[in-house]
Amino acid sequence: MDLSLNETQLLIKEMTGDFVRNDCDKDTLLDLDLLPAPMTDDLWRKIAELGWMGMMIPEEYGGTGNSYTDVAVLYEELGRGPVPGPMFASGVLSASIILEAGTASQKKDWLPELATGTRVFVTAITEAQYGWTERHVQMIAVAKGSDYNLSGVKLFVQDAANATDLLVAARVDGEVALFRIDAKASGISIRPLDGFISGTTEIIFDNVAVSGADRLNGGWDAFERAAQPAIPILCAYKAGACGAIFDLSVEYSRERQQFGQPIGRFQRVQDHIIHIVNYLDSARWTTYEALWKLDAGMDAAPCVHTAKVVSSDSYLRACDFGHEVHAGIGVVREYGLTLHTKMSRTLFHHLGAPTHHRKALERALNLIPA
Repeated sequence: MDLSLNETQLLIKEMTGDFVRNDCDKDTLLDLDLLPAPMTDDLWRKIAELGWMGMMIPEEYGGTGNSYTDVAVLYEELGRGPVPGPMFASGVLSASIILEAGTASQKKDWLPELATGTRVFVTAITEAQYGWTERHVQMIAVAKGSDYNLSGVKLFVQDAANATDLLVAARVDGEVALFRIDAKASGISIRPLDGFISGTTEIIFDNVAVSGADRLNGGWDAFERAAQPAIPILCAYKAGACGAIFDLSVEYSRERQQFGQPIGRFQRVQDHIIHIVNYLDSARWTTYEALWKLDAGMDAAPCVHTAKVVSSDSYLRACDFGHEVHAGIGVVREYGLTLHTKMSRTLFHHLGAPTHHRKALERALNLIPA
């Protein structure tokens, strides 16, 4: 197993790093954090022109068909920001769902525009009884001839304010189905939720009409298959964020003077930074092992679940120890560390909290019944 980056991946890393430093510096990210939808038209145009939205999409649908590891290298660098916005929601998770569950005509119609950033797809799965299992989906789609009507509430939906299209999970005759819905359709209202980052929202569906042609093939099983390659890409974003917290903490420990010397000479400060290093390394290597298995066509389920457990815990705990190093200045908004603190909490449960994936890992290893 070789987890080193190849020439293409090193180029992606360099290009994305330059973009984050030049176009998404700290002041820009602080401004985006104040917006209900943390993305501007100008920034989205730049991202779309770089071709990032099409990396998961095969060439036949207008994408570039990169490997999962290629895409993860991109998101690891975006995580260093942390850069918010619907890049993951649309270009990774939604693209994977459409590739897995879309009909031939749906793929032909939707994916080329998704790849160019012309359309932004966002998934709406979770509800008041929050969770990422089939039983947590309770919204009902009522059949009206060959079409459907949806009513209910989806909670903690990320980036919905930026969306042109929603991919919604709802039950039809007791089984979970997936639907594409125009985000501006009559009966849909989107409300931002405070305290989160990346435009986390509540979406209310009030008798929303959905064409039968917009129902995807497959149901929950298709969603889980689509989520499997998306999860370690999200984990790579968190690993990159851990790396940024490490860099911030080391730099501050060298510059901050106390008792006539840099605080980095104090053993307790060193202990905090060592904890960050451990969380960074564990998140990164479990993530890239899962990606290596996915790209090699191997059974990656146990590694994917492990990466999600480790990266979610690592990002949150790295933030905690980063604050220990920085003390008071770490909570000053203008310093920038709190952007990671908010993002680590926002993403902790996204696509399943560690508890969820520990149970899934046990099932994948046949330690408990499926």
